[in-house]
Amino acid sequence: MRRLAGLLVVPLLLLSTAACGDSGSDSAQMKNGAPAITKGAEFGEKPTLATGKGTPPKDLKVVTISEGKGPVLKKGDIAQVNYLGQVWDGKEPFDQSFDRGQTFDVTIGAGAVIKGWDQGLEGQKVGSRIELVIPPELGYGAQGSGEKIKPNATLVFVVDIVKGASVPASATGKEVAQDNKDLPKVGTNTDGKEVSVAVPKDVAAPAKLVSNYVLEGDGAAVKDTDTVVVKFHGKTWADDKTFESTYTSDATVPWAMDQLAVKGLKDGMLGKKVGSRILLVIPPDMAFGDEEKGSIPAKSTLVFSLDILAVM
Repeated sequence: MRRLAGLLVVPLLLLSTAACGDSGSDSAQMKNGAPAITKGAEFGEKPTLATGKGTPPKDLKVVTISEGKGPVLKKGDIAQVNYLGQVWDGKEPFDQSFDRGQTFDVTIGAGAVIKGWDQGLEGQKVGSRIELVIPPELGYGAQGSGEKIKPNATLVFVVDIVKGASVPASATGKEVAQDNKDLPKVGTNTDGKEVSVAVPKDVAAPAKLVSNYVLEGDGAAVKDTDTVVVKFHGKTWADDKTFESTYTSDATVPWAMDQLAVKGLKDGMLGKKVGSRILLVIPPDMAFGDEEKGSIPAKSTLVFSLDILAVM
């Protein structure tokens, strides 16, 4: 099974304080020591890049093409970006998001992307277009990545930072009583650590979706057009066993509501307030039905403690 934390399409980028290299001299091929943008120079336009000239810089190089007016990204923030990537001596991009009509979500400093991205995006303003020149040790190193990125390749990216959101460590809303003894009990800690989920013993699972506040926040209601940033602890009802928890990696997860494959997750979050923790009990027909998904048996009822931390 694909992990629930990764229900979105994963581009090539995921298969895996900035220092500047030598600035070099500008030319038709180079600008500020990086391959020049030859077309689509404005924020939001799909760019094309010249082939790098000469020896690439040994250190991470960050060039601000245009500076935005939004907040500065810090470690733990979520950013939505468009990007185009090309190897230093390449003539064509190996990956880009501009044609997909969908931005790419990245948690700053979480280690989910190559190190050159984590380091290069931190400290940048939302609304900026930047160019990253990433040495091999901060990219895909000696192993490379597939046929398009050879071993020890220097990578060049143009990145548009479209949106950004600060993400709290935990939901911190008003505690709501959990009175129904036939439903799981969810922990109410707000320290960002693992949230407990206790499934009642010898009780039949509900046949319909349950979506209840545990901590009720005061943010905006989740819409089906939002990308929701969450933490969760998921169990199967029948055996009270954890099948996945984002707390093991201290990670947050961005989910685009219109792309969620589990109907119960989408329906359970719609209308709930940002800043809340909710209990979700998802019957099989709104989860994976008759399919077995990794450690989740067929016909499983799923139980979630889910923190709705931010929307984008």
